[in-house]
Formats: sequence, structure tokens, C-alpha cells
Amino acid sequence: MKIFMGTIISSKLKTEGKVIFELLMDHKEAAQLKGTWNDIHIFSEKNDSFKTKISTRGKNASTKYLLIPRGMRKNINLDKEVICQKIELKDKIFFISIIKKI
Repeated sequence: MKIFMGTIISSKLKTEGKVIFELLMDHKEAAQLKGTWNDIHIFSEKNDSFKTKISTRGKNASTKYLLIPRGMRKNINLDKEVICQKIELKDKIFFISIIKKI
């Protein structure tokens, strides 16, 4: 079995609609959490998603913009600060943006 970011190896349904997950991941991947144990979000790159592009502007395309697909712009406050995280794997980079809702 090859582990990339992580694999859920078991789950247990608890009361009040809560679920306990047991995760398996490489130490290097776990270290990217930087000791954070609260406010963790689990996502899968295999879920349905919108496709987008990177737009370039300026001399020699020196400025790059990661575009938010039109179908995902609803209820987004684009005038506030955006928090970004970068997670690097061997063959992929995930950019995670945290944007406040309107």
C-alpha cells in the first residue's frame, strides 16, 4: 500500500452524529500540521471539483493568479483577507484558501 497524504484505516460512529477516524500517514505529512490538533479539516482530492486555470499578467507573465471558478464564487466575500496554505507532496501541491462567507 502506498500512502500519499493519508488514508482512513477505520471509522467509528459515536453519539450525536460524530465520527472517530483513525488515520495512517507518513511522518513527513503529519509534520505539515505543525502540532495543530484542533480545527482540522479532512478532504479528498477525489471529490467532485471545478476545473480552473492559472492566469498570467505583466511583463514576461511574471504575475500569476489562481482563478476561482465562476460556479464557486457564490457567497464569497472577496474584499476580505484570505488565508492560504500550501501542502506539498512528491508529485502534487495543494493550495488551500480560507475565505470568509458573505
